[in-house]
Formats: sequence, structure tokens, C-alpha cells
Amino acid sequence: MNTIFVIGAGKGLGNGVAEKFGKENFRVILMARNEARLKSYAEDFASKGIEVHTQATDVTQFDDFARIFNQTVEKFGTPDVLFYNVGITTLDDKTSRNAQTLVEHYVADVAGAYNCIKLVDTAEFAEKRGAILITGGGLALQPYEDYLPLSMDKAALRAMVLALTPVLNAKGIYIGTVQVTGAIGSNEYFAPKTIAEKFWKLYSKRETNEIVY
Repeated sequence: MNTIFVIGAGKGLGNGVAEKFGKENFRVILMARNEARLKSYAEDFASKGIEVHTQATDVTQFDDFARIFNQTVEKFGTPDVLFYNVGITTLDDKTSRNAQTLVEHYVADVAGAYNCIKLVDTAEFAEKRGAILITGGGLALQPYEDYLPLSMDKAALRAMVLALTPVLNAKGIYIGTVQVTGAIGSNEYFAPKTIAEKFWKLYSKRETNEIVY
């Protein structure tokens, strides 16, 4: 059975992608900080006939996250897909925004993703032709000052995907991102289940490393 690790599980896109892959006969491993919410998500997935397991962890605590991640790999095996969906998406408070704000956002939005990529950049993952999927955003292409940290971070994520593509491809590892250009869940076009289909297309076709949607 194929396995997907979903980093940043949640009622929006995280669980939308997890459910799509689960319906494609993937075992789903949900990871996020809130253990109670993870339990609730797991109950919902199980009711749909999807094999699901959960692991509470915080991507901003790099060493601790790596330890828990590796323990999860030992338990369930090297994943076939890593989906990184962590992001601080709230509207910025301009009156309190400072350099530390940018650092805190970057740690979760970008550095956490890089840490995950390094953790699956292994011979085992390459042998499985593993795939890394990253939630991007239209702010990478059209930034707004109201969302300055998120704009900067989505641009950094996009740059990371583009820069790592030839390096990872040479090993047999795929990496791709969907640049979501609207508010997830705001309408049917941006519904999690609709965007999840784009991630499935990236994974199954591997024809491009970026979809702007």
C-alpha cells in the first residue's frame, strides 16, 4: 500500500488532499500540532473507509520534528508522497509587525518545508520514485503588503521548488507545487476537493512541477 504523509492536516486543503489520496488507496498519515483535532479528523477518515493514522508534532521545532518524523517512518515505512501544507495565512497586524514577525512566519512556512524535504531526500524515497508536494500561493506571483510575510514566504517556497527540481529529479524524486490564487474554500472553484485534484494531477502525471490555479 502507498502512503502519504500530510504535514499540516486541517479541515481545509490538508484534509482535502489527504482524502483524495486516501480514496486512491493510499494509507494516510496526518501530522499537525493539535492532537485532539487530529483524532477528530481520523474518525472522519475512518468512517469513509480510509486507513488513517495521526501524529502530533510541530514543524517549527526542527530537531524534535525530525525525531518524530523518523519514528513515523520506522513504524509505517518510507512514504510515497510527502505533502507540505503548513502556512500562517492570517491577515497581518501592521501595527505590531516587525522583523521577528517575518522570522516566525518563515520558520513555519519555508524552513519547515525545507526540513521535511531533507528528511525524505533518501535513497529509499528515491527508489520509490517518491513525490514531494507543496502548497504554494498566488501571493508568490502577486504579493500584497497586507500579507507581507506570507507573500515573501510563498515566493521563497516557489523559488525552493524551482531550484530543487533538477537536483531531486536527477535522483528520481519528484517535487511540485500548486500556486493557489484565491482563498481556499471561498467558492467551488477554490474548494479543497477541487484543488486536491490539481495535486493528484501533479503526482500522477509528473509533467510539470508547477500549476497556477
